[in-house]
Amino acid sequence: MAPRIDFYVLDGVLERALRVYACRLIEKAFLQGLTVCVSLDTPADADAFDTLLWTFADRAFVPHERATSAAPSVGPPPATPIWIGCRTPVAADLLVNLDQEAPVFYDSYARVADFVDAEPARRDAGRRRFAYYRERGQLPETHNVSA
Repeated sequence: MAPRIDFYVLDGVLERALRVYACRLIEKAFLQGLTVCVSLDTPADADAFDTLLWTFADRAFVPHERATSAAPSVGPPPATPIWIGCRTPVAADLLVNLDQEAPVFYDSYARVADFVDAEPARRDAGRRRFAYYRERGQLPETHNVSA
């Protein structure tokens, strides 16, 4: 079955606002009992997002780990609900893409959440990801969000 792909389009240009919105979506998924794999561009991006996921809201608690080669990429979702990786697939219900490219493994997930904002370089990368999904027969849904 093809994954459901949702594009969250923020109206601002602050990358932090985009990432905080992703944290809120991850928190919501966690509270619904879903497991999440987060894909980022670089190890430095993964480190920064790891910190942000602990600190984005005063009362939020979103247990997570960094994905490594030891993280399960097949089989049932792991005991840890949220995995943060640098282009590392982990078995989960939801893939949160914060990478500038569409992960080649996106179709292993039931749902994909992708994010874009009004900053020109990130907007252009988002358009390329949107086209990538469409070229593969996916019909991403777009959700406009106020930052």
